[in-house]
Amino acid sequence: MLTTLLVIALIYTGLCLLFYFFQHFIFFRPEILPSTFSYSYEFPFEELHFDMEDGGYINGIYFKVPSSRGVVYYLKGNSRSIKGWGKFAKDFLSNGYDIFMMDYRGFGKSKGKRTQKKLFEDAQFMYEWLTKTYAAEKIIIYGRSLGSGIAARIASWNHARMLILDSPYFSFFYNIKRFLFFMPLRWILRYDIRTDEYLKSVKCPVYIIHGTKDRLIPIIQSEKLKALYPDKISLIKIVDGHHNDLTDFPEFFETLYDILYVKPVSESPQV
Repeated sequence: MLTTLLVIALIYTGLCLLFYFFQHFIFFRPEILPSTFSYSYEFPFEELHFDMEDGGYINGIYFKVPSSRGVVYYLKGNSRSIKGWGKFAKDFLSNGYDIFMMDYRGFGKSKGKRTQKKLFEDAQFMYEWLTKTYAAEKIIIYGRSLGSGIAARIASWNHARMLILDSPYFSFFYNIKRFLFFMPLRWILRYDIRTDEYLKSVKCPVYIIHGTKDRLIPIIQSEKLKALYPDKISLIKIVDGHHNDLTDFPEFFETLYDILYVKPVSESPQV
């Protein structure tokens, strides 16, 4: 019996160590691009390069429209690179907004050690870069999936016009605990990303868009955020929407239009 318990303990400890050292491969699924890669989109854009103080490097793309109404600062999800994410720029350009998005370290052409602290610092650096061109009331912060927690952190530090969270998690810790409830995550998880805590300091209006059939990040997490800050958050549900197909629903674009044009956005009924 003692031998069996020892073996189980060793296996459990080994699993925890593997998770601690290799969680980057679980949470991030980057597409790496050569520095010579040329982006191609159906609308005009500019490729931008940022050398960070610690030796890291951030690559971004910047789309502009004539006489824009402001800029959407788009923080993307945990997969691929801005090569593919750039296609979503049209959703904002068509509404009269410029859009900027970057690749996190280790994604696309961006390089450098990636940590939660560096994710936040890089995102804040880019926000400050945008303020050189746009007044705060012209900046909309948009976070999609993984990027939702980063967007909430940046909104909590600044005074943007609004914050839009697309399929967000209550906290990264909360969402990961659903799958790895048997591990001591409080001690081995390197990314907790407390969206719930960051929203406490956000002063601008917050809009959450979430599919009712999202299984990767169930809508209950957005409902929990709404319950924490009912006067600050508008929750719009895309009925039958999953995690990666919201743009297949006309309701998504209607909601986006209403938000971007600052029309009153009615919350969808409870389902």
